[in-house]
Amino acid sequence: MKKAIALVFALVVAIGATAAAGAKPTAKAATAAGINCKSTLTIPFVTPVTGGAGFIGTEQVTWAKYAVKTLPSQFGLKIKLVVGDTPVEQGPAPAQALAQKYVADKSVVALLGPSTSGAVVASTKTYFQAGIVHLSPSATHTDLTIGTPGDPLLGTPAFFRDVPGDYIQGPADARFMIDKLHAKKVVIIDFQEPYSVGLADVAQKTLTAAGVSVTRLSAPNTTTDYSAYVTKVPSDADVVFFPTQKPPDIQTFGQQLIEQGKKAKLFGGDGSNDPSVFKIPGSYVSNFAPDIGGIPADAAIVAGWKKDNPGKTLGSFGPPAYGAVQILLRAIQLTCIADHGVIKDRRDVLKHMKQVRVKNFILGGAFRFSTKTNDPLNAKFYIFQIQSNGSYKLVG
Repeated sequence: MKKAIALVFALVVAIGATAAAGAKPTAKAATAAGINCKSTLTIPFVTPVTGGAGFIGTEQVTWAKYAVKTLPSQFGLKIKLVVGDTPVEQGPAPAQALAQKYVADKSVVALLGPSTSGAVVASTKTYFQAGIVHLSPSATHTDLTIGTPGDPLLGTPAFFRDVPGDYIQGPADARFMIDKLHAKKVVIIDFQEPYSVGLADVAQKTLTAAGVSVTRLSAPNTTTDYSAYVTKVPSDADVVFFPTQKPPDIQTFGQQLIEQGKKAKLFGGDGSNDPSVFKIPGSYVSNFAPDIGGIPADAAIVAGWKKDNPGKTLGSFGPPAYGAVQILLRAIQLTCIADHGVIKDRRDVLKHMKQVRVKNFILGGAFRFSTKTNDPLNAKFYIFQIQSNGSYKLVG
């Protein structure tokens, strides 16, 4: 017994000495005393800003910065935005490392992103265990919020998104191929990572159920020359569905498709939606956001963003990031009100997410979360066709 007591005492002394030496507190200890709502709170944004999907994060960051510049004062908050890069070619490691970093930072009360489905899968358990809510403006994999038969739930209760999932995008894209393009034979290519595999699976299910012949191909996410895959596209194929996160790849594939004399229409998912890169006339892309330039209620927001970002093109990936910041700020505000000016625990922000309502949301209409999942209620996907001048025209 005396030995046990001595051991416990030694451990207590050792722990005290470590703390005195400046050891970093755990996430739980960091929030135990509460976070003053009048202090500067940190919201990290985890998104790819380099690599093949860097165009997504680059655009999103401009909108997140504009939101943090203009919105916090309306909620009585002071916010610092920090950006963490997750190049898709590097797999899960960057997202996992950033999650550990942000969980240990006691000023982090909520997180924006990760922007890609793979990065969410890699890090969501870490955020959930720490009680940190994270909201993605672009991760669409179905199983991040909905477990389907044979497929486990990949997300956690801490994960939310303000855009619809692939369970909406996949069927919408497939129905457009069937109803508008009258497709009888479709080739689908996935890239062996969560986003493309998930979207390809859902689209394939809808196509085959309608009696469409589907050929499924799979390419490594590091592929740069697609000529061998183009060769496998039947000469009588109507559509090639190419759900990549790297627009240069679908542009390369489209050019090689033309070079080999294949007549199939090229159809990309939301990860292909980049008019500056993907320019094959007659091709199609789908996206979770409309052109907000046509929404009258957004006129002042668009004008302010353009003033801060001269020469930048108004795209589809940025506005949901602005909306995501707005949602997080409201959840933080509700927590500060409930906790009387102190965020007692970061889990309290998570608890208030479902209460958030936005009357005039940047993507149009009012925003609220579904009562069944952590997805937006009544969200939809939009389909665009690339015109001869490279512009994207809304067609569905």
